[in-house]
Amino acid sequence: MYSIYHFFKYLAENKKYFVSKKTLNEFPFDEKMISCQNRGVFPDLAIRLNVDKNIFSGGELIELKDSKSYNVSSFNSTIPTGKKEIAKVIKGENSIVKKQMEKVGDVIDSLPVRDVYYLVRGIHKKNIKVVLIHGSFFETVKSADLISQSFGKVLNECLQEKELDIGKNIKDLLVDIFSEQESFSKVRNVDKASVKLRFRIMTEVRAEGNILNPKKYPEIPDNTINLIIPCHNKQDEELTIKRFSTVCDISQFKQLKIKHHLNGYFIVFQQNLKITKQ
Repeated sequence: MYSIYHFFKYLAENKKYFVSKKTLNEFPFDEKMISCQNRGVFPDLAIRLNVDKNIFSGGELIELKDSKSYNVSSFNSTIPTGKKEIAKVIKGENSIVKKQMEKVGDVIDSLPVRDVYYLVRGIHKKNIKVVLIHGSFFETVKSADLISQSFGKVLNECLQEKELDIGKNIKDLLVDIFSEQESFSKVRNVDKASVKLRFRIMTEVRAEGNILNPKKYPEIPDNTINLIIPCHNKQDEELTIKRFSTVCDISQFKQLKIKHHLNGYFIVFQQNLKITKQ
């Protein structure tokens, strides 16, 4: 059986490596529960699918975020999101992610939409915070709206500087065209150019979404490992606790709720991260 809960249990049992390893990529993840593992390609990790999805579906996508401070490192490849269509992740027959998933026997299309998690480690002086957090913590606005509204601000600023008025319809059309990252993130070839151009979006976390920020989220103290999952109603809370208890000895974890400054409540399962001299 595989799931993000089983993955977190393994992390907690091997938490000493968060202290000893210089990068998260060096962490000895359990290969038996991993369907793909890559660097520089989203996702960094994916949990294997379960044939029986009644309790745990598996299939969660995981991105590693390592930082030498209590700021979540920037998102350079994909805009953070809580769920992602797997078809957009494995595009193309030569997708390395697709090949790896198929090699371990995953029936990829059996779970079209996947939950996305971020394994975040922040290091400040001699202290460490580790959080395995659902992507909805960072996605308070849908990525298409984030892109289109940001592009709209750029367009408005440029038009104002040049004292131009292109009309609302044309402006809305341009903003709509650039609402999807895939529309402009491809490599473009230009005649007679000796280089190719690719536009990339870099996403940085604001203070309100920085789970490592001790002033914004004091419930996440130094030297702890945390699993953080959305908890927007009583039903969500009960289901999450049931799933966690099925996999982990809940008595070994502190359980609490935190309120996101922009996106409701999240449930936290927390354990001390013992720091030992190396």
